[in-house]
Amino acid sequence: MKVTDFDYELPKELIAQHPVEPRDHSRLFVLDKNTGAFAHRYFYDLPNYLCAGDLLVFNDTRVIPARLHGEKDTGAHVEVLLLIRKNTTDWEALVRPGKKLQLGAKINFGKELSCKVIGHTDFGGRVVRFEYDGVFEEILDKLGETPLPPYITEPLENKERYQTVYNRERGSAAAPTAGLHFTKELLQKIKDMGCEEVFVTLHVGLGTFRPVSVENIEDHNMHKEFYVVSQEAANAINKAKAEGRRIIAVGTTAVRTLESAGADGVVKAGGAWTQIFIYPGYRYKFVDALITNFHLPQSTLMMLVSALSSREIILAAYAEAIKEKYRFFSFGDAMFITNVFKMC
Repeated sequence: MKVTDFDYELPKELIAQHPVEPRDHSRLFVLDKNTGAFAHRYFYDLPNYLCAGDLLVFNDTRVIPARLHGEKDTGAHVEVLLLIRKNTTDWEALVRPGKKLQLGAKINFGKELSCKVIGHTDFGGRVVRFEYDGVFEEILDKLGETPLPPYITEPLENKERYQTVYNRERGSAAAPTAGLHFTKELLQKIKDMGCEEVFVTLHVGLGTFRPVSVENIEDHNMHKEFYVVSQEAANAINKAKAEGRRIIAVGTTAVRTLESAGADGVVKAGGAWTQIFIYPGYRYKFVDALITNFHLPQSTLMMLVSALSSREIILAAYAEAIKEKYRFFSFGDAMFITNVFKMC
């Protein structure tokens, strides 16, 4: 398969620059993954398409203020985007300008924080070692910025709108955006109707969003991301699977966690790194349905959702969403790709 097989034309004005208020008032494109039938709804209508016994799997990661602005000893401005914490002092990061930040380069972010470039990564980034006086997380909260995707060009007034209402575990460089549509009230309503919820953690890096730079998608290498599944969550997921109940992933990060932890047919508790790359031809082991946003053309996420349905059905659904002027990407509207296209 070619990368261009997953392309589509998106008018620039449909790229959402701001989140909808309230959260659950975004639109919801309900799609039958088997037939391509669809319905136009709002996200607060989601409970109408859920059934008692459904298990919803959420990613409870929290985005950290991972973008730091600093200066070299020469006074030149540089930017460091933290991706993966290796230990108490060392991080894998993206840096700009990369050519000017080679081994040994030192970056100052203020009196409390500095770092030195000590290595290169396999994705063109750097390994940096921090020196700081105090608690690193507190310093990062003070000096860092929440890294919004580059296609969002307008400022975000309330930084918590780029966090889910159920976030708990710090560590992501980007939000699991499918979860941004949920309110606490909607979560309670879903629980009250007899659905079950579990939380897993996958710290979102940039691997999911990196452009596919090869012509054949089979040649693409995913960047690694760290996930954790508790024993309680693993038990609940395996029980739902054994009982034939529907497992609904909230976001592609929940998909990657489920399919990685359950690669052998049983979800295992614990933490591990994943580089799973899901594209058409992949047979899902645990995910029956998916709540997700609309994704970038030619992206690995377009390939992942196509694997749950088909490339033709997904591209036709995107064409319909564009015609109806849905809002796209991180702050945009949502899709529910379901195997039960009816109101329960």
